[in-house]
Amino acid sequence: MHTLAIAALHFLATIPTPVSSQDTLVSPQDMAMPGCTSICHNITIPYPFGIGDEQCYRNEGFKLVCSMEQDPPVLYMNSAGYRVIKIKLPKRVLYLDTHVNRLLGEQTWSLNLLDDRFYRVSAAENVFAALGCGFKFSVSLPKAGGNASTCNSTCHPDYPNMATDGTCSGVGCCYTTVAEDSNSYVIKLLPLDEANSTLSGGPRVSVNATFLVEKEEYWMRTGYAIPLQKYAATLGSAPEVPTQTVVNWMLGNSSCAEALKSGDFGCQSGNSDCHDDPRGGYACQCQPGYQGNPYMHNGCQDIDECTQADPPPCFGRCINTVGSYDCICKSGTEGNPTVKDGCVPIKLKISGLIIANGVGSGLVILLFVLSAVVIRRKIRAQKAKRRKEYFFKQNRGLLLRQLVDKDIAERMIFSLEELEKATNSFDESRKLGGGGHGTVYKGILSDQRIVAIKRSRHAIKREIDDFINEVAILSQVNHRNVVKLFGCCLETEVPLLIYEFISNGTLHEHLHVCAPQSLSWKERMRIALEIARSLAYLHSAASVSIIHRDIKTTNILLDDRLIAKISDFGASRGMPIDQTAVTTTIQGTFGYLDPEYYQTSRLTEKSDVYSFGVILVELLTRRRPSSYISPEGFNLVSQFVLLVNGDRLCDMLDPQVTEEAKEGEANEVAAIAVMCLNPKGDDRPTMRQVETRLEAIQSLAVRPSPPSVEESNANASACNLSRRYSMEDEFWSSMSFPR
Repeated sequence: MHTLAIAALHFLATIPTPVSSQDTLVSPQDMAMPGCTSICHNITIPYPFGIGDEQCYRNEGFKLVCSMEQDPPVLYMNSAGYRVIKIKLPKRVLYLDTHVNRLLGEQTWSLNLLDDRFYRVSAAENVFAALGCGFKFSVSLPKAGGNASTCNSTCHPDYPNMATDGTCSGVGCCYTTVAEDSNSYVIKLLPLDEANSTLSGGPRVSVNATFLVEKEEYWMRTGYAIPLQKYAATLGSAPEVPTQTVVNWMLGNSSCAEALKSGDFGCQSGNSDCHDDPRGGYACQCQPGYQGNPYMHNGCQDIDECTQADPPPCFGRCINTVGSYDCICKSGTEGNPTVKDGCVPIKLKISGLIIANGVGSGLVILLFVLSAVVIRRKIRAQKAKRRKEYFFKQNRGLLLRQLVDKDIAERMIFSLEELEKATNSFDESRKLGGGGHGTVYKGILSDQRIVAIKRSRHAIKREIDDFINEVAILSQVNHRNVVKLFGCCLETEVPLLIYEFISNGTLHEHLHVCAPQSLSWKERMRIALEIARSLAYLHSAASVSIIHRDIKTTNILLDDRLIAKISDFGASRGMPIDQTAVTTTIQGTFGYLDPEYYQTSRLTEKSDVYSFGVILVELLTRRRPSSYISPEGFNLVSQFVLLVNGDRLCDMLDPQVTEEAKEGEANEVAAIAVMCLNPKGDDRPTMRQVETRLEAIQSLAVRPSPPSVEESNANASACNLSRRYSMEDEFWSSMSFPR
């Protein structure tokens, strides 16, 4: 047993955020009560917060202290002594320095900011991070009944005990998120079990760690993490910098109606509105056309739209009004002043009985014909409207509005008319391609977004509820390596899906080119890691576990920078957190299809792991899994496993990989592929473990370590495996796998 060297981790100092042009119109003095100090050093203090006399803040919970004993002055919470880094009034958040905490075993961590009527740590914007290795780190609410958010930090023999490369992926550092805002959490630190210690290559140890609560946006930026990890590793040779914990603040737990009845209503400005906040309590906001502080009397002031740096579109005379503005044509002109050249000189009107009588009879006939055309079009429009309403209800549009937030639902439900304009009525020239689940068209929306519109081939009534549930799930998926779902159209018999448009083709097209050179080994490794990250996110980080069920290189799109994005969720299934498998109709592509799923119809997350293993084989060999047959009659997976077992990996490696890969890299990736291709799903690693292994390989690849002469002679070939794996089960699996 050895004790790991673990140092305290501190995060970056506050980075100033850009200020919008609208923000600059309100001075700090207008945000604080009259006669009260509104700034401490460079931090604006808006009411209900304040320093000094009682009239400067709403109550004791919002009292701050500006310490002049330090240079420059520092702003603190009066009740708890935490340093205040920033206050955002519209978002109702504070940025606090909550310090770095030493942890050994179990403890309860709390902010001690009065009670949860006023402050709660934001679950959506923070991460709980622990630095060190060889432990399991868990965070739970005191009354959560055992449900906890956890992460594992393993040790690696060729990796520092504490990460120093800016990553925090489970080797020397790990982080997790929590499910609920709260003021208090139970923090636990447990040694990893023997199995996990063996997987990471290190002995089992007794550990301690340091943890912090940090704004997720900054924690994910490698450029910020690297100097901090080096600071921790050198035990404080660099100056200390504060953490940034995002804390939601509120006026209480009441709704707008309850607060109004209580006589302690916070929305004091006459030009403000009250909104119930999903996070708890209520929020105040200035009405359109006003800006300022809605929590103060007369805090929301009229905006003079005509004198703003970015005025409204008006090509005539702009006249400010209370809460709005008027745009009129200049004297001597008439027309539409909001359009360029919309105001034209007034023409003299021709009058006279002769012209009127001559035109009158023609107008009567013309009006009759136009009326008939208008009535006919109106009847057609009413029929089309009723048809759209029928399909909208049949496709469970009302159910979708119940499953997701109202504002999100309005943004993601597209009309058929808008999609027809975007695709020129689904013109053949806009067709991008088709697959087993439908046809994809390129479209340009009214806001100039370029999208891919998927038109499914069949509508199965009994699966519509599942379809809407999938749309609701995928609408909330937000990962840089997953093609974003913008929404759907439910006004047709078969629902349409609207996705982010990716212009650079598929991984399959880039990999299988008719040339000796394809994607570089470095690009292949990066793409493999990006696919692993996105699958790990879908399996474990999304609100509902999502199994893709059809992972293959033709469903991996590449953007202009060759960033990988998983697409085509037509076969995907959502699975509740408390469920590990579901029995379903077999879907997928032969060559990538999990043999255990094929034989039992039981779909699990490990089915995606198997398909990912096939992709690794494809990246290593540049052979097509669906069509490759060896001279002995084996498919690609079976042949690969047999050759790896016989230390003959080089017989199948792409020559470009042999030339470009560093010593041992191809062997390590092949070993991961073999683990993913295990015939028993329970024995395959999770995608989070695969992600960690691939990150470790990449991290070691960028650290130069010249080998000794003996090592160079012993490892002269990039195709010699450094260890063997038992392939008997994989071989028997291949005999029953469809080819």
